Amino acid sequence: VEQSRYNFELANADMLFRHFGEYEAEAKRLVAMQCVLPAYEMVLRCSHSFNLLDARGAISVTERAAYIDRVRALARAVAKAYYESRERLGFPLAS
Repeated sequence: VEQSRYNFELANADMLFRHFGEYEAEAKRLVAMQCVLPAYEMVLRCSHSFNLLDARGAISVTERAAYIDRVRALARAVAKAYYESRERLGFPLAS
């Protein structure tokens, strides 16, 4: 019950917007440094921040689509970087 109250009523939207931006920037930085798994963690944090903002009603319909696109772009960049890292190793454990 308390977690639901937090998600729908009490979550600090300003803080969540700030965290989303910070996590997004960190994910991009980590992908550029080929540090894939920590970058993935940042994508998950972005997604969670977005979901909390959405639950609070802090994002408009137009903004919602843009935020989803931002998370999708990050996830795609991480997946591509992961694939490339496995490719460089010759796809061990693939058979």
